[in-house]
Amino acid sequence: MMLRPPRSRLNTLWRRGCDFLGCDVAILGGAMSWVSERHLVAALSNAGAFGVIACGAMNPDLLRTEIAATQALTAKPFGVNLITLHPELDALIEVCVERGVGHVVLAGGLPPGTAIRRLKEAGIKVVCFAPALSLAKRLIRNGVDALVIEGSEAGGHIGPVVTSVLAQEILPHVTEVPVFVAGGIGRGEAILAYLEMGAAGCQLGTRFVCATESIAHPKFKQAFIRAAARDALPTMQLDPRFPVIPVRALVNAGTQKFMETQRELIGKVDRGELEQKEAQLAIEHFWAGALRRAIIDGDVENGSLMAGQSVGMVTREQPVAEILAELMAQAEAVLETREKAGAA
Repeated sequence: MMLRPPRSRLNTLWRRGCDFLGCDVAILGGAMSWVSERHLVAALSNAGAFGVIACGAMNPDLLRTEIAATQALTAKPFGVNLITLHPELDALIEVCVERGVGHVVLAGGLPPGTAIRRLKEAGIKVVCFAPALSLAKRLIRNGVDALVIEGSEAGGHIGPVVTSVLAQEILPHVTEVPVFVAGGIGRGEAILAYLEMGAAGCQLGTRFVCATESIAHPKFKQAFIRAAARDALPTMQLDPRFPVIPVRALVNAGTQKFMETQRELIGKVDRGELEQKEAQLAIEHFWAGALRRAIIDGDVENGSLMAGQSVGMVTREQPVAEILAELMAQAEAVLETREKAGAA
């Protein structure tokens, strides 16, 4: 009996994802603020995966510059992640249209229909996050071209449901568009498992923080390399009247500072010194500033060390191409073992 090469089988499993993204490896880079910039994004795309710029709080001019700089580093496809609550969302979309971006990921809430329509009119493929099956169906009806389902094992802002449960709830019931799975994925065996469940590909963020091409501060990378999965914990909401989306990060003094800041803001709202919307915005500004202090400045004690639980699988600094080769080799080893067992 002729054995089918593992790479051929893997290529078949993620063909839909590769075709959608226009790349050789159906792995999207998670959009991590301050980390997912031109160097890491271009490295991912040049290595055959799909880099995604994290727009975050960038204004249109900054985004325009970042896209142009990325295009100067790679001729391969890459995407841009836009936060739907950004006050200049429409202008950011126009920048993506102007610069010829092929894919836009809309994150951080239900995207407005006008945003989806404008992107599609410009020929840009729209990707959105779906935290539940009902929302996945709604987004498909609204015209999105692909979905990402991200479990609570992920780093940064997270939802309440783990990746394995989301995959079981959504993958069997969504076939209209490609679905990419994210959250807690750090090895090729996990990627293979989700592909065999029906995923078109996977999204990984934490695994690439310590890439050689990542501009994250050496102290930030060392914090990741030293950390175990149990060190990446979600923040807590102190008051149900004051909704705060949990953020998963390595626990440090900055975590405690966030809790103190939350208490202060709640007090100001209670005393009528601050509107609730302003308080919510202050929380987001807290995270943006704390994240920059850690990633760019190297303040790993007081800054935010946003990390997924797969951080325990980050053991050293490696080039992006080497990380991808490792992930693929792990998936292929499973397929090879299986093929040999079936032929015996």
